[in-house]
Parts: sequence; structure tokens; C-alpha cells
Amino acid sequence: MNRVYNFSAGPSMLPLSVLEKCAADMVSYGESGMSVMEMSHRSPDYDAIIKKAEADLRTLMNIPDNYKVLFLQGGASTQFASVPLNLLPVGGKADYIVSGQFSGKAYKEAQKYGDVVEVASSKADNFTYVPKTTRDSFRKDAAYVHICYNNTIYGTKYPEIPDTGDIPLVADMSSCIISEPVDVSKFGVIYAGAQKNMAPAGLTLVIVREDLLGRARPECPTMLDWKTMAENDSMYNTPPCWCIYVAGLVYEWILNMGGLEKMKEINVKKANILYDYLDSQDYYIAPVKKESRSLMNVTFVTGDADLDKKFASEAAKAGLKNLKGHRSVGGMRASIYNAMPIEGVEALVAFMKDFAEKNPKA
Repeated sequence: MNRVYNFSAGPSMLPLSVLEKCAADMVSYGESGMSVMEMSHRSPDYDAIIKKAEADLRTLMNIPDNYKVLFLQGGASTQFASVPLNLLPVGGKADYIVSGQFSGKAYKEAQKYGDVVEVASSKADNFTYVPKTTRDSFRKDAAYVHICYNNTIYGTKYPEIPDTGDIPLVADMSSCIISEPVDVSKFGVIYAGAQKNMAPAGLTLVIVREDLLGRARPECPTMLDWKTMAENDSMYNTPPCWCIYVAGLVYEWILNMGGLEKMKEINVKKANILYDYLDSQDYYIAPVKKESRSLMNVTFVTGDADLDKKFASEAAKAGLKNLKGHRSVGGMRASIYNAMPIEGVEALVAFMKDFAEKNPKA
């Protein structure tokens, strides 16, 4: 088997044991005689799959009973519109912290629906840090505050949960969901695309506090109404069945290793290997301020665009795939999500050392 180390920001690598289980179940799941991709979402077999996935996720994230878990379609980008359509009343206000490209897109989308303002941004410094806020940073009559908890493109993450007082906090956690423990009760809504840490592309997770349901605007499409989806147990229409099945296997994989505390321990170890090397030399530059560094997405550059291009190309030939930075920022980006083994990060650092030795800067 020729498995490479896949540093893609998403879709990203999945745990090998999960892929092997998927392969074993591909043609026939259990005694069903059919693939999960073929079975009715109303069947007893699939009902057991989706219920176990939700139960395991609730255990994994310690989700309080007064929160609904929704397995939806449309990607996190669809939630950029779903959030204001569900939470922003006609004539209402919402506050956004813009710390990267995706929070910027969410902000722009929400502006279509009301008085939506950017209360803080790190754009002037190329999003190399997460803006700090206090409770006084937000309008007291805002319907909600929106953040992107981990910024995939720029490699930053909130070091702490912003204090919004009684204003519901909405967080896009697409690139850090289930990578470490998080206090769900401090958020009104958490949403995440699955293709970075949970499952293949096609599944979107929404965790929403029950008192925030039933507030959808009149023009909110039925398919974007969280209350409708909650009342139908995520099956108002056919859900992304295979993706939910894979997500359930990933939840089980983390629970079996010791839960999110253990997952965080491993992720910190991986990130430290890479950051410690970056901090110990001067060939590569890590642009993100230390207090805002992500555990999931590590960005770095050589300072020479041609060298950066050569690095990504030669790394790929060495089995270290998808290290090219996002097209909007360039350089390199190593996405070291849950499924990336420590050996992959060690191999990357060894390659970085060798590349620096063989390619001296002018």
C-alpha cells in the first residue's frame, strides 16, 4: 500500500483504520446485503447508524441536552446565509469578527440581511493574528456575534473563547472541530464542514441551542431552517448518508483512543514538533503571531516565491503532498488534522532541514 502523507487543508486525510472499515463495509454493511450508500435513510439499519453517530458525538464533545445536533448538506459556506436567516430578525443587528477569508465571506453574506458590522479585524496585518475583543466590543442589542474559530488559510486560532455576555456566540469550527475539548455551552451555535477532521466532503454539522430555534426569517428557505431540520431529526430530506456513517466511525475512533483530551495531547505534540523547528532556525519564516497559532494549519514561507514553489514540488515527490499554500497567500501550509500521524510531521521537518541545506538562499 502506497499511502502518502497528505497535508491538504481539505478534503483531508482520514484515519487509516476508518478507511479500512469503510472498505470492508463498502459492498455490504453488516448483514444488510447492501452498501450504506444504497440503503434507505428510513431503514432500521441506517436509523441505527445516524443515532449512534449523534450519541457518540454528544459524548465526545460533551454536548448539553439543550442543544440540537444537525447533520446537513451544503457545506459551511451555506451556513454563512443560514446563520442570519435563522438568527437575525428583520431590522436586527449582528456583529462579526473578521480574522480571515472565511469569516470575511460570512460577514459579506450576512450583510444582505440586516445591520451587520465588522467589530474587529486583523486584515491590515494580513490576518497574522486573531483580534482581541472584550464584552464592550459588541453592540448590546446585537442578535449574535459570529467568529471563525480556526482560520484554515492563515493558520490562526482563537486562544480563548470571546466573551460576548448574553449575546449568542456563533462559531465556524470547520477546521478545528473535534481536535480538542471545547465548552459547547459558551456558544449559541457551532457549525462545521466535515471534510477536514470528520468525514468526506458533503456533510455539514450544526450544533444549535434549542432556544435559538424557531426564529427564522419569513424568507428563510425551508431547507435552511434549523427548526425544520431539528424537528425531522436531520431527515427532512435524504441526508448525506455515507458521510454521516464515516463521521460516526471517526467519532468512535477518537472515543476509543481516549476522547478529545487525548486527541488534543497528540495534536499539541504534532504542532510543537513543527513550530519548535520553525522557531529554531531562520531559513523559513512563520508569519503567525505565537499567541494565535493554530494546531491544525501551520503556515510558513522561505521569503522567495521561486523557492516556495520548488519546496512544494519536491516535497510532493518525496510523498509529502499538498503543502502549497492557499493561492491567496502563497508559501506553504501544513494541515496536520487529527488523522495526520506524528510520523508525518517528523518526515516533514526532516525534509525541511534537507531542503534548506540543499537550497541556500542568495
